[in-house]
Amino acid sequence: MTIRRRLEQQIHRAVVNHLAARGAWGSVYWHHPAGGARSKIEAAIMRGLGARSGFPDLFILHEGHLYGLELKHGKGRLSQAQINTHVELAKAGATIGTAYGLNEALAWLELHGLLRGTVQ
Repeated sequence: MTIRRRLEQQIHRAVVNHLAARGAWGSVYWHHPAGGARSKIEAAIMRGLGARSGFPDLFILHEGHLYGLELKHGKGRLSQAQINTHVELAKAGATIGTAYGLNEALAWLELHGLLRGTVQ
């Protein structure tokens, strides 16, 4: 596992902690576990069941609207699969964002009314 991946996981955990502590009332959030190492057979089974690559790291459903947030560290870039899937989600009506670091992620969530209060 690369250092960048671990740093993205730290950002991800911190964002989830904020959502757990001060997420907008009535919102539901989840992580879509599409990544990780899988055997070829397991990957084929997952694809056959509808698994796809490129989904954002976090989804938040609030007041009938779906939000997706991709979390990156430093100069991390979106893969082509992520770009394509994010465009598809946006065309379907979801609000999709990419945040570089914890502060940017929290600002994005606050901008969309997905967090109660602000960070001091």
